[in-house]
Amino acid sequence: MITIPVAMNVPLQNDDDGIIRISNTRVTLHTLISTYRLGESPEAIHEGFPTISLADIYAIIAYYLANREVVDAYIQQVNDEAEQIRQEWEARYTPMQKARTEHFRKLLAQKRKEQDS
Repeated sequence: MITIPVAMNVPLQNDDDGIIRISNTRVTLHTLISTYRLGESPEAIHEGFPTISLADIYAIIAYYLANREVVDAYIQQVNDEAEQIRQEWEARYTPMQKARTEHFRKLLAQKRKEQDS
């Protein structure tokens, strides 16, 4: 007979900077869940991040599905902080850097538009 566990450990931990990482790896919760939300299967995620066991990937996805609102709020907070840092850096750009950045953004938008067509 199988012993049914009362609870399972989710292999997540906060690092010194408050970033949630998959235990004993440098891979973040944000990265793994973002990859999953892009449609990658747990097996494909494991191929991309072989330092994470397939069982741990399934456990993290199960945690995400059971706690979607909390994890999505955390991911949004990380994205917001990254956007703020990006804006602070770009505010210091020289005019030439600003022009180059705008040029590349236009190229990216054009490429995305072509791919959507």
